[in-house]
Amino acid sequence: MGYAMLLELKDIEKGFGAAEVLRGISAGIERGDRVGLIGANGTGKTTLLRILCGQSAPDGGSVSLSAGAVVGYLEQTGGLVPTETVYEAMRHAFDPALAAMARLETLQRQLAAAPGDAALAAQIAACTAVIDAADAYNMDHLIKRVLSGMAFPPETWQKQAGVLSGGEQTRLRLARLLLERPDLLVLDEPTNHLDLATMQWLEGYLQGYRGAVLVVSHDRYFLDAVCTRIWELRGKTLTVYRGNYSAYLPLRQAADERRQKQHDADVAKAAKLQDYVDRNLVRASTTKMAQSRRRQLEKLEITAAPEPEPHALDFRFEYDIEPYEELVILRDLAVRVGARTLFEGLTHTVRRGERLVIAGPNGAGKSTLLQVLDGTRRPSAGTVRLGSGARCGVFTQQQAPRTGRVIDAVWNRYPRMTELEVRSHLARFGFRGEEVFKSCTALSGGELARLRFAELALERPNLMLLDEPTNHLDIYMRESLTAALSAYTGTLLLVTHDRYLMQALGCPILSIEDGKTILYRSLEALLARDAAPAPQKAAQPAAGAERAAYGREQRRHRAEVRARIKAVEEEIESLGAHIVELENELNDPALLRDYLAVRDKSDELDDARFHQQELFDEWEALLAEQETFGE
Repeated sequence: MGYAMLLELKDIEKGFGAAEVLRGISAGIERGDRVGLIGANGTGKTTLLRILCGQSAPDGGSVSLSAGAVVGYLEQTGGLVPTETVYEAMRHAFDPALAAMARLETLQRQLAAAPGDAALAAQIAACTAVIDAADAYNMDHLIKRVLSGMAFPPETWQKQAGVLSGGEQTRLRLARLLLERPDLLVLDEPTNHLDLATMQWLEGYLQGYRGAVLVVSHDRYFLDAVCTRIWELRGKTLTVYRGNYSAYLPLRQAADERRQKQHDADVAKAAKLQDYVDRNLVRASTTKMAQSRRRQLEKLEITAAPEPEPHALDFRFEYDIEPYEELVILRDLAVRVGARTLFEGLTHTVRRGERLVIAGPNGAGKSTLLQVLDGTRRPSAGTVRLGSGARCGVFTQQQAPRTGRVIDAVWNRYPRMTELEVRSHLARFGFRGEEVFKSCTALSGGELARLRFAELALERPNLMLLDEPTNHLDIYMRESLTAALSAYTGTLLLVTHDRYLMQALGCPILSIEDGKTILYRSLEALLARDAAPAPQKAAQPAAGAERAAYGREQRRHRAEVRARIKAVEEEIESLGAHIVELENELNDPALLRDYLAVRDKSDELDDARFHQQELFDEWEALLAEQETFGE
């Protein structure tokens, strides 16, 4: 194993009963690697992760972990004590360091009584190393920083873990694992249940993570942002590609083409040798040459053809009835849940053929808005009207339980279709062969989603309302769905956190933020919102008097921005000098003998550096905003 290698897999084999899952898996992870593990659903990704983390033993081969290295695995369920608060759950990440701190106090008292005891000094050094490795003196600051980044505001820190939703519990487990800072961080679908802001924070955190990262994800945008290497699991074997997901695609295609070309050449050579042997082996004048050719044929190793890719699904959504031009009309719409106002004053019109993405933090009211649009929920105020000729098709996050077989789900609704027609239609959505006779109660979340898309295609709606349509889908089905929705000429309103889908659709995004609705022209505008001037609100144009006041307000705002830039620059300079002073103090040998003083100064230095970064971020945002003024 190389010096920088953290983990090495060699010839891993794994099966369940007679079914072979993994064959000849060999790969390594070095310090600093950001590896994305991809593959179709059911190819063995989770099985490989469990072997890698020591939770399952391979049938053959070996897993080698660098001495002293720690692997942290994001469990999908469990690991939280229901009665503990969010903050208490996070403190468990520092349990070894907290135990070392308690032990350190005892050891220091003992050393004071026996100053020359070398064994005590060694134990103190070991405890200090554990504390420093965890940065435990900055524990509270680190906990608060990670909780805030993972969308847990201060008012949630005293909530019990048992009352959190499934998505919140997943985020809390991920937040605690990030604090544990293992040498190898293994994450299985970490972006599930995360909103856009939290995904962006997580991407930034993983990009700067000091250890290595192995992540299973079907989120193409996330894989492009985080990964520097792709492991593709296909046909029970693993192939490693350098670069992110976008770099992997052409590399895989080129590798498949080279392998197919070599396979064809080997097969042609074998056929030529066999033909010569067949024609000449019985002829006395050429028998020796034929025997030589036969020996060549026996030694010839034919390159295996590339494993077939997961079935590329080719389907479309079409409609028959052309609806009225103004198809979805919202007027002064408000939705309240109990005493809480999700949003109010929403006025917007979606015209025939337009697309609109509905985005926002978890719990902002996106799915609730979609329920108001499809008529399953009444608005608290205002009106929703669909234009004449609207024919609506709905996809919900959680599909209703089904009975019967997959083929029955379609055939019962469309009895005039022949069995061949039903099976051909289902095959376009990945249900092939005997899979059409599978019980609906045994379908996974991704299979239920594909079945619902098959039904939607037959419904032929001219208006589709989709709530998180890419959830539960593997990366290949996501790309097929993205292509189908991009080609759809009807009207599309969808709730999604899938940035690749947003980017492909290239449509406006209605964001629900803090009880307000804001319309962004594109994904790029949404992602840059913190550094951009106030976006267009999803409402009617301002009145004449408001437009006149707008110019005065802009001039006042420009002056405020210039003044704030100057103040931030002065604060950055002053804080920089203070940081230098603190660093000099921490290098003073006299201070180093007092661990409490070192802890306090370290806390102060960390807070100063954190505040300095906040100031730099604000300064860059202010400069970007000033540039929009044309100055």
